[in-house]
Amino acid sequence: MPEQNSPLILGTERIDKLLKGYAIPAIIALTAASLYNIADSIFIGQGVGAMAIAGLALTFPLMNLAAAFGSLVGVGASTLISVKLGQQEYEGANKALGNVLTLNIVIGIVFTVIFLCFLDPILRFFGAGDLTLTYARDYMEVILAGNVVTHTYLGLNAVLRSSGHPRMAMYATLTSVVVNCLLNPIFIFGFGWGIKGSAWATVISQLISLVWQIVHFADRRQLLHFKKGIYRLKAEFVKSMLSIGLSPFLMNLCSCLVVLLINLGLKEHGGEMAIGAYGIVNRIVFLFIMIIMGLNQGMQPIAGYNFGARRFDRVTKVTKLTVYWAVGVSSFGFLICQLFPSYILRMFTDDAGLISEAVYGLHIVFAVFPVVGFQMVASNFFLSIGKSRQAIFLSLTRQLLFLIPCLIILPHFFGIAGVWVSLPVADLTASVLTAFMIASQFRKFAL
Repeated sequence: MPEQNSPLILGTERIDKLLKGYAIPAIIALTAASLYNIADSIFIGQGVGAMAIAGLALTFPLMNLAAAFGSLVGVGASTLISVKLGQQEYEGANKALGNVLTLNIVIGIVFTVIFLCFLDPILRFFGAGDLTLTYARDYMEVILAGNVVTHTYLGLNAVLRSSGHPRMAMYATLTSVVVNCLLNPIFIFGFGWGIKGSAWATVISQLISLVWQIVHFADRRQLLHFKKGIYRLKAEFVKSMLSIGLSPFLMNLCSCLVVLLINLGLKEHGGEMAIGAYGIVNRIVFLFIMIIMGLNQGMQPIAGYNFGARRFDRVTKVTKLTVYWAVGVSSFGFLICQLFPSYILRMFTDDAGLISEAVYGLHIVFAVFPVVGFQMVASNFFLSIGKSRQAIFLSLTRQLLFLIPCLIILPHFFGIAGVWVSLPVADLTASVLTAFMIASQFRKFAL
């Protein structure tokens, strides 16, 4: 397994074995986290009600915005550390670790203070109505209070993976998921805390995993560990991390705008029940997206290390293999959701109207889903080798250049169908452009 001789094994072991060793733990962890989100929605839908699901869906733009700032540091640091380890700059990798911790704490505190002060107006802007505002506010007040914990936990998990400990990163995530699933029914049903109980379960479970991560990095026997002199922010490290992390940051920022436009469009043409339908569809999409992200996380340290070591043949090989696996996952998602939508949706709610809305959306959203696997891996490829400009361009292409204009224009002509159709249209057009760019980069490697 990779952890036996990490991180040097990244440059010598067979690519398929490495990808399995790094991707499988990430897939298990992220899939478990996604399954928790699904279970969370089920608990809320069955224990609180259909409007609570709609209220939860209204928090997605704000959650994406929080994730944007988290990825700005975590993803950038992960790539930077992988490249430095490939170049055998171990002291620089340690300083990057310290900067990750400091930046996450600072950004987390600032984000929490600003958004707690203006929470109600923000939720109203995101489409909350009188029926859903209370649910959305109750959930986000707790999530924002624990935002520093979330940012730091996700950032250190990214460092764990990039420093040759994919299984430990998996265990940290699984610990959070298991504790979360145990606390959720206790807080929602046992204590009667409703949707707020679900939020508390999330924060507490992440805090437990964060403590475990800190104990690991406090061990001086580790190649990367906490020590004096690494916590002061250094311009060169901050600039590198933020420039690399700018791509996923902008992608999540655009996701915030996308979800906002989707919610507003669905509310205008279908009401708050349509927003609840999107909340369920989004959870299902997220399950398959998380599996593909797990493959990307497995690819990232392998591609980053070998790019730093100038082993371009290995970079190309791991990228192509990841694409094959990701397309297989997205194709499986397409088949399942096209053939058995009603069976899936009945797990979330017994409300016939909500199920009908969600079935309609699920069929459309998954119409061209097989191409999503390719597009995600290709975008992550540029991020993994530190080419932030290309990664930013591809991230913005799908959402800013294709999806957002569709969400603005199509609903005026096709109503609620225009909102749903915008998603597969953007997926298909972005994938075509991505194919040209990654083919061009592979040709450069071959020179």
